[in-house]
Amino acid sequence: MTAAVEETRDVWGKQLEFIFTLVGYAVGLGNVWRFPYLCFKNGGGAFLIPYVVCLVLLGIPMFALECAFGQYGGKGPLSIWSINPLFKGLGISMVLISAIIFIYYNVVIAQAVRFFVASWTSDLPWLDCNSCDCLLYNTQYNRSEIEFMKYNNSLGVDCPNLTPNTSRSPSEIYYKDDILDETDSIKNIGDVRWELLVCNLVVFLIVFLVLVKGIASLGKMSYFTATFPYILLTVILVRVAMLDGARKGVEYYLKPDWDQLTKASVWSDAATQIFFSLSCCQGGLVAMASYNKFDNNILRDAFLVPIINCLTSFYAGFVVFCTLGYMSDLKDVPINNVTEQGTGLVFIVYPEAIGAMPVSTLWAVLFFFMLSVLGFSSQFSIAETIMTAIADEFRWFFGGSRAKEAVMRFIVVMLGFVLGIPLCTQGGQHLQTLVDEAVLGFPMLIVGFMELILISHIYGYKKFAQDIKIMVGFSPFVYFKIAWVVVSPVVLLALIVFKAYDMEDFDPAWEGLLYYLIIVFDLMWIPIGFLFFGRHALKKAMAPQEYWRQRRRLGKNAQAMDASHMENGGSAVEMESKDGVDSYDNKGYVSEEGAKTRI
Repeated sequence: MTAAVEETRDVWGKQLEFIFTLVGYAVGLGNVWRFPYLCFKNGGGAFLIPYVVCLVLLGIPMFALECAFGQYGGKGPLSIWSINPLFKGLGISMVLISAIIFIYYNVVIAQAVRFFVASWTSDLPWLDCNSCDCLLYNTQYNRSEIEFMKYNNSLGVDCPNLTPNTSRSPSEIYYKDDILDETDSIKNIGDVRWELLVCNLVVFLIVFLVLVKGIASLGKMSYFTATFPYILLTVILVRVAMLDGARKGVEYYLKPDWDQLTKASVWSDAATQIFFSLSCCQGGLVAMASYNKFDNNILRDAFLVPIINCLTSFYAGFVVFCTLGYMSDLKDVPINNVTEQGTGLVFIVYPEAIGAMPVSTLWAVLFFFMLSVLGFSSQFSIAETIMTAIADEFRWFFGGSRAKEAVMRFIVVMLGFVLGIPLCTQGGQHLQTLVDEAVLGFPMLIVGFMELILISHIYGYKKFAQDIKIMVGFSPFVYFKIAWVVVSPVVLLALIVFKAYDMEDFDPAWEGLLYYLIIVFDLMWIPIGFLFFGRHALKKAMAPQEYWRQRRRLGKNAQAMDASHMENGGSAVEMESKDGVDSYDNKGYVSEEGAKTRI
């Protein structure tokens, strides 16, 4: 009699909730700054070619694989490994990746919330120059005028070190000095920034309140978090498109530099951006898909969501480059002199551009509200991934109790807050950059590679294709077979090798040690899980085979051994041991010299 495989488990209220949740999960802050920056860095419109190629070869296949895996298994990323228990450590690594992202991504949202709160004033705080460092910003003075301004300026303070080379924008000073009070390097972690810490706590509490009922509340919230940013993005795009210089920015965005396509780094950036922006290998896609109805057409969804995500990145690029074109025109400098990498684009360039617009307070409030919503839409799914994994793995404890699950969810967010305190210090931005590079590097690439090898080769593509056919009524397209079995593993392996080859030394050395410790901490569970969950199978596999044991019968002492063993009440050869492995169970035998020897 077989055990029933059906069990009570929450499902999405409507299938549209699953789509919106995945769109919100995939579309986040990175779409607003990272993709446009990579386009700027890697040849403008030419970057779209490797981007689309990598979407087809890596993005859609990995997205479909994880979603189909989660839907068929009907479990979170920790409990789904009945497909092969030896690889349960792979699930632990996935959840740990999500947990680390959960901690530091929350701090980025907290920064957006901090700007949102600061925007509710008629005089935006990042527009006025209150430091010697910005006295010469965006202005042209000769040497004698600069010497005069050192001791006679609008600030009423002495600025003896005033030089054009040290000039910074008021928005940069506000972000790095007022919000972060940033130290010069990771060597100096500094003190806690209390305003940022409070914002971080508020963000975590919002995450808890939204997810206290699990996917029931997450699904309903996704209608807002997945759609409202598009409305704000469109409103902002219409406004910035009317600014002077916007056309120049769009031309810079779309004009291809074909020579860039010959560089391996461009293709690596494209593959990495696709892989990370779709949130693959973090366990989230598995967790979200596990709440689907068993017969949902997951292959349709696997095409829909990645395409929406990539089109959103492309769409957000117009907002970015219209803004950069405007700033270039305003400062009368080339576009490549006004952009910044990473969060600097969001929290330095954008605020400065918004401050130069009419009714700047309105646009600042709308922009930072949009950023906050984009961050929350991803953070809700990241948090639910961790909570789903825990709830599924310890189902025997929770027993369907909503109260117990609510307590667990509160503990998760509070742990995230406590562990995120170092990131809210003066040197927290340097630490966050290090952690981000460590987690979004080798761990995710190796987890993705191992996942493909397990499902497509060890479990086998044919079996997995049959599983999908049982769910959706038809076999996966040939495209998926080629991608899952050959192309995607090769692309991921190439990325791993290229990244290892491109590694540079760290300064200080302990920064490099911390970097590699994070990687080891993420990945060590794969071999540990393999050894722990497969210890019985390994013990049996390493036992001597029958041929080796029978060689004992060839020795001249074999008959004496059997006789001695039978005198003690045993059979000549015991073929079964406690562990189920064939072995002798002789009590002893008489040697040629007549001495009794234990074996």
